[in-house]
Amino acid sequence: MASASMAGPVSLSDRLRGFASTLPADLPHSPLLGIVGVIMGAGIVTLAGRLLTLGLADLKGNVGIGFDEGAWIPSAFNVALMFIGPLTVYFGAVLGARRVLLFSSALFALVSLGLPLVHSYSLLICLLAIAGLSSGTFYPLTLSFVIRVVPFRYLALAMALYATSVEGGMNFAPALYGFCRDHFSWAWMFWTCGLVTPVMTACVYYGIPATPRTQGSGQRPSFAGFLYASAGFALLYAALDQGQRLDWWRSGLFTALFTSGTFFLACAAVRRLRAPNPFIDLPYLRQWNTVALALGLFAFRFCLLATIVVIPQTLSVRGLDAAQFGPAVLWTAVAELCVAFVAGLLLNQGLDSRLVMASGFTMIASVCLMNAQLTSAWAAENYFRSELLMAFGQAFAYVGVVSSLVLQSMSSGGLDSPYRVLTFSAFIHTVRLFGGHVGATLMGRFIAEQEKLHSYLVGLHVQPGSWIADGTLKGVTAGLAAKSSGVAAAAGRSVGLVGGAVRLQAYTLSYIDAFHLIAWVSVAALIGIATVRRFPLNYRTLGAFGSGQSRAKDQS
Repeated sequence: MASASMAGPVSLSDRLRGFASTLPADLPHSPLLGIVGVIMGAGIVTLAGRLLTLGLADLKGNVGIGFDEGAWIPSAFNVALMFIGPLTVYFGAVLGARRVLLFSSALFALVSLGLPLVHSYSLLICLLAIAGLSSGTFYPLTLSFVIRVVPFRYLALAMALYATSVEGGMNFAPALYGFCRDHFSWAWMFWTCGLVTPVMTACVYYGIPATPRTQGSGQRPSFAGFLYASAGFALLYAALDQGQRLDWWRSGLFTALFTSGTFFLACAAVRRLRAPNPFIDLPYLRQWNTVALALGLFAFRFCLLATIVVIPQTLSVRGLDAAQFGPAVLWTAVAELCVAFVAGLLLNQGLDSRLVMASGFTMIASVCLMNAQLTSAWAAENYFRSELLMAFGQAFAYVGVVSSLVLQSMSSGGLDSPYRVLTFSAFIHTVRLFGGHVGATLMGRFIAEQEKLHSYLVGLHVQPGSWIADGTLKGVTAGLAAKSSGVAAAAGRSVGLVGGAVRLQAYTLSYIDAFHLIAWVSVAALIGIATVRRFPLNYRTLGAFGSGQSRAKDQS
């Protein structure tokens, strides 16, 4: 009998046929429940992180802490989320996705239900770290499970559902938090996820089969290598998260976090060179398409800041809260529920995923240029028309990025080994989370510096002795005199009001610059998409494999 090596290399079609034979011909209830469970997990952890940011002021008031202590509350959750990402590859390979998801989802639900009852700052930080560690396993296991379980003909729609859950959780959170706080209690920022997560646990229990424990093939897996990488990324994440508040390199704490994070990543690299880990296939990631698509994912995460950061801040700087600026981004979330599935259907018809991705970034750039016409008088209603187009842009861009990543994983041999899929999924999770936070840090720094610049430039026209400035101050003082204790008090209040108007205009100009920056990042993403090589297959081809496998099973 001829050996496999003598038979020559296995073609992509043969690999797909062999892998398709292991998939169900259709979606019976059990695999479908598993898919719903893991995709729910991706949406839940996105929603939890966003609600924590929106409800930070209420949470600080409940515990009784100030600004500096409160700054570590979202960091505790997000740093733990970052820490567990690489380690999830190890736990998923050793224990199986089912065991990891069942334990972590149950733990996350219990912690979420108990968090509003905590009044101790140290205990709150510990519980948030546990919540981040448990929910951080949801992301890396989602993509790997969907790729290896969903029949090929449903894969594009599954990617659309995944994109909808992640983006919907991000954009739906402000309106949800505002409604719960105004009509129920701020505690629902935790209880919402705590009550939804058991549904995910049930779907995982009935939909994901148990897998036998494995210890790799021939080599002993290294827990230390995963630990070094996790610690390095987590410490760098903490440094970037707190850098703006700590004034970057002028702070000893920032320097210590950044230096120690770099040291741990160097330790992970040395450990990798001395003894490669059987659970990690890093050479598999050294392909241009993988790198280019990872950069595309980073660009999308940066463009997502238009609805996560810039639009809410343009309204909150005027004193509007989540319930008031929530409709501006809720409009995007509602439309995305339908648009993402339209993108999935187009992919199933054979449309190139790169074209879907490029059209999404083009629409995002167009919307940002439309929103760059904003003034300090804009309300949530001014964003409704542009955000409808933004829904198309974000849905098409994200579905295009994720679907292209799946095609890249399949066409480059990711189906040959479960460890390749885990490696690919963990890499994408790291880029999505760490790269997204790098983008948020850059945007925060950009807005802060632009605000200083515009405050100085606008302030040049509001100088003592200027007839416009003096006339404005006299007019405001006269209007406030009747409701002030004296002329001096009225004059002091008028100076504060004029200073607030200058600050508002400076921030408005800064947000205009931020919209232009996002538009240019979208243009850079389009240039990067042009360098992505054509995939040897598309979702219509994958659907043909799935249909052929279904007919073969029916005939048998």
